[in-house]
Amino acid sequence: MKLPVIKQITHTCSVGAIETAIEVLENTSEAASLKEEELNVIGELISNLCGALEVHQLLAEGLTEKDALNTFMKKVMSSIDRN
Repeated sequence: MKLPVIKQITHTCSVGAIETAIEVLENTSEAASLKEEELNVIGELISNLCGALEVHQLLAEGLTEKDALNTFMKKVMSSIDRN
């Protein structure tokens, strides 16, 4: 996950567009001919898109962009720390 990428997606894409992109990437990832490297890239893209969806939700709840991004990253970091 890369915060600058998530921020860019949040700025330039609607929730609907992000959801569509996730659906397309998930369906694409099921192709038998994909190599592991390609699956990793698709996974990274999906992670960034899901992050952008969460940031959109936080913004809809009234957080500022800075607070929404910080809240999201704290959630990610606490999730990583638990593993």
